[in-house]
Amino acid sequence: MSSLDPVLLSRMLTGLTLFVHIIFASIGVGVPLMIALAEWRGLRTNDIHYTLLARRWARGFVITVAVGVVTGTSIGLQLSLLWPMFMRVAGQAIALPLFMETFAFFVEAIFLGIYLYTWDRFKKKYTHMLLLIPVALGSSASAVFITTVNSFMNQPQGFTLINGIMKDIHPIAAMLNPATPTKVSHVLASSYTLSAGILAGIAAFSLLRGRDHVYYKKALKLTTVCALVFAVSTVMIGDSSGKFLAKYQPEKLAAAEWHFKTMTKAPLVYGGILDENNEVKYAIEIPYALSILAGNRPDTEVKGLEEFPADLRPPLSIHYMFDLKVTTGVIILLIPVLYVFRRWLPGRKPYPKWLLLGIVLLGPLAMIAIELGWMFAEVGRQPWILRGYMKVSEAATTSSSVGWMLVLFILLYLILCFSAIRVLSKLFRNKEAEKELESLGLEGGIVH
Repeated sequence: MSSLDPVLLSRMLTGLTLFVHIIFASIGVGVPLMIALAEWRGLRTNDIHYTLLARRWARGFVITVAVGVVTGTSIGLQLSLLWPMFMRVAGQAIALPLFMETFAFFVEAIFLGIYLYTWDRFKKKYTHMLLLIPVALGSSASAVFITTVNSFMNQPQGFTLINGIMKDIHPIAAMLNPATPTKVSHVLASSYTLSAGILAGIAAFSLLRGRDHVYYKKALKLTTVCALVFAVSTVMIGDSSGKFLAKYQPEKLAAAEWHFKTMTKAPLVYGGILDENNEVKYAIEIPYALSILAGNRPDTEVKGLEEFPADLRPPLSIHYMFDLKVTTGVIILLIPVLYVFRRWLPGRKPYPKWLLLGIVLLGPLAMIAIELGWMFAEVGRQPWILRGYMKVSEAATTSSSVGWMLVLFILLYLILCFSAIRVLSKLFRNKEAEKELESLGLEGGIVH
């Protein structure tokens, strides 16, 4: 293990941590908003079904927050241990958003605790719901601040580099770099989509098991409609991300589309393989689409990989990540659209089995899309850790112990993920919604 390249092992360990953390972090960002929507709907319509949705989602949310804290802490440690040169050079520039992210999390955690322990304790029920505002804002702000760090790594600014040392640092300018708007908005929208998709899948799975209670039908409607709205916003922001790449990271866009020659009216390449001469075979080419993605016009010039030195080109494998991400995103958008228009589909069943199966897949598909998106973002930045200033190979540790750390963290994440899934399944299996409805004076969907 010690004979392996520390740079490669560091990348593997950091990638593994991000792979696990991003799912729990995305759930942590999106679920508070869904809880707030459910409780608001319950109060506005005086419908206890939606209030119960908020209660049950809040219980499960606490478990995911706990795992997210562990994996998030691991990332902070690994930045210092695995990438010491990066932190030495860029540490001051990213210190502010890292601190603000911690502060935002504290706000979220404090108000989440108050929210959980004050059910039915206020005369005005809206007071309890208002406690969710700092929870939702704190979780989203946490994502915003930590994403600005990644944005800075992609588009660094706000400093002067003199002899490998950052001088004249402007933390706000570093945070508000050109990559921040698209990255932050995409992270938020995809997190909301994932959370709505997971919750919709749980409701659909319950209906598939024959639990035909109106509670699950209301849960399905709320979550699937939210998933549609968030999926549409994610797709729109994705289009803006393509235009950002064309302007600021043209080499990544060119590698993603196997676009080797600078031209106007550039086609978008979907699928295919590359031969030894970098000729694209068996691909679907959509005329003018790449130029339209880059600048909204067919005559937009798109830079080709030929304009960049070979050692500064991203891996061409990101083409498949990009294609799979786009394909998954389209499916995520299509499923809730079919749900909304299900009454006009063939057949008379209000909830066709095939449609419920598709909704069950919304959460896993959203997870895949998020993972592919981050893999595309990070692998597509190679060979840079700080684009234009520091390469990954220059930033990594030279320690021979990274391999053993990798093994230990694999075991840790397996235990965490298995424990979280087991606890969540037992939490809801042991206290079914129908039984809770009975205890609240509601049975069969009719208020007594």
